[in-house]
Amino acid sequence: MRRILVINPNSNASVTEGLRDSLLEFASRASIECCTLEDGPFGIESDEDIASVVPLVIARIDESPSFDACVIACYSDPGLAECRQRFSKPVFGMQQSAVETAVAKGKRFGVLALSDESIARHVAYIQMLGFADQLAGELPLNISVDQAANDAGTLDKVVVAGRRLIEEYGAETLILGCAGMAAIKAAAEKKLPVPVIEPVQAAVELAIKAG
Repeated sequence: MRRILVINPNSNASVTEGLRDSLLEFASRASIECCTLEDGPFGIESDEDIASVVPLVIARIDESPSFDACVIACYSDPGLAECRQRFSKPVFGMQQSAVETAVAKGKRFGVLALSDESIARHVAYIQMLGFADQLAGELPLNISVDQAANDAGTLDKVVVAGRRLIEEYGAETLILGCAGMAAIKAAAEKKLPVPVIEPVQAAVELAIKAG
């Protein structure tokens, strides 16, 4: 059974707990360990936050030689390119994994982002990956990472924005654009008429198949 390390680059342990719960469905297929980077920012919400966690992510993987693959559980994929250059083991970013999963299904995807600032980063990255034509649209929820994980109102915001992406932008699948939303994936999918992709689940699926 493959051992997979899922790294939450922020220091908010509730985000990590949500990831653990969302990944329980993989327990029969892989041994998954989720960790929190305690020296990271409480939420990764700016370019400065992203830059600050890159060396922390690299160090955590460097300290974890027993794992067969690693997943970076932040939607901006901080340090992904650097880790792939440095390590021989496969490293997956949740944004790239989610987008590739949506595109592989032949679906135009919409993204639910934390903020307008997040959208600017996400869209630039999607263009770099070559999937701009499959992006139906991206809308901000105007919340923090902590709210994504702990605010009871986040689900309602996801549903409202998700319906807009489907009805106004033509999205055929939706991506939750923050690891903090992992815990509401199942509930969101029950309320929305299209598949909902939780990016860390998508990354773990790819990590398992990489073996």
